[in-house]
Amino acid sequence: MNLKFKNKRISGILTVLPEKEIKFEDELDNYNFSKSQSMKLKLVMGYDKRRVIKEGTTCSDLCIFGLNYLFEKNLLKKEDIDAMVLVTQSPDYFMPPTSHVIHGKLDLKQDMVCMDINQGCSGYIVGLNQAFMLLEQEEINKVVLLNADILSQKVSNRDRNSNPIIGDGASITIIENDNNNTNIFGAVKVDGTGAEALIIPAGAFKMPSSNETSELKEDQSGNLRSLDNLKMKGDEVFNFVQREVPPMIENLLQKSGYNKDDIDYYLFHQPNRFMLRKLADKIGVPYAKMPDNIVENFGNASGVSVPTAITYNLGDTLVNESFLVCMAGFGTGLNWAALIMRMDKLMFCELINYK
Repeated sequence: MNLKFKNKRISGILTVLPEKEIKFEDELDNYNFSKSQSMKLKLVMGYDKRRVIKEGTTCSDLCIFGLNYLFEKNLLKKEDIDAMVLVTQSPDYFMPPTSHVIHGKLDLKQDMVCMDINQGCSGYIVGLNQAFMLLEQEEINKVVLLNADILSQKVSNRDRNSNPIIGDGASITIIENDNNNTNIFGAVKVDGTGAEALIIPAGAFKMPSSNETSELKEDQSGNLRSLDNLKMKGDEVFNFVQREVPPMIENLLQKSGYNKDDIDYYLFHQPNRFMLRKLADKIGVPYAKMPDNIVENFGNASGVSVPTAITYNLGDTLVNESFLVCMAGFGTGLNWAALIMRMDKLMFCELINYK
């Protein structure tokens, strides 16, 4: 599905990452593989270190910390927030919505829209689309998009397939109306027949957690995980990304009237360096235009990897300059989505540590 918006802008992006850091080498003894095999994998995939929460920290904690930072710096005022959208796969509770928990703890105004969206790797792009749609309403002028996940808590530390890449984090993006008269072009696609390619089988109503679901079992590749843990069929996900994402980007470029060289940066979800470089080759863009350094420095916090790529790689530059960017997310669902838009002199573009 193709989407188009006008007279809207991103005015600020903040990424909040936990301080706790785990290095790839620290966990080599957890895996049923030789250290030499694991180190070869590190080089190919770009694994190094990742940020994870300390026990007891939740998505709402990361978001509230970041919002209070913006309030204290006078970069955002509570009374100006007309809508708040939280995109997460790791809510504080089944109910109530985590966005409502955040709303209550921050004592925000009652006259506003507040919602949770359950989305993963493409969640940041889906959340931006939702924010743009909300801004079509006359009484909504500023939307706060929260994207947060703490999936490290749902990954087996004996699973070399997933454990080295999964990190935690949150982002806060301010989206508002503007009279810039520029177009934003989007695309969203879904294939639910591939839903089991990335799944946590147990823990919800379909399969409640039990002693049986918590039992670690070894798969054919030597990884140990339980039904309560994240299961990723890496080959299926890789093939899906290489098959579906390039034509989506090509179609979006055609719809927008831009060619691939017009785009200053391709800011994509970052599962690992190997997958991104293969994707860059297939689309035909230089590696310098598609940053691939997030997993090796922070880990993959699902959709949060996109705003992390923006704040880490562009940061202060985006406060002073304007770039035409293509953002894309792909994975859990299966879902894939992209946006082409101009990001013009943001009020803030920062990465901070949660303390």
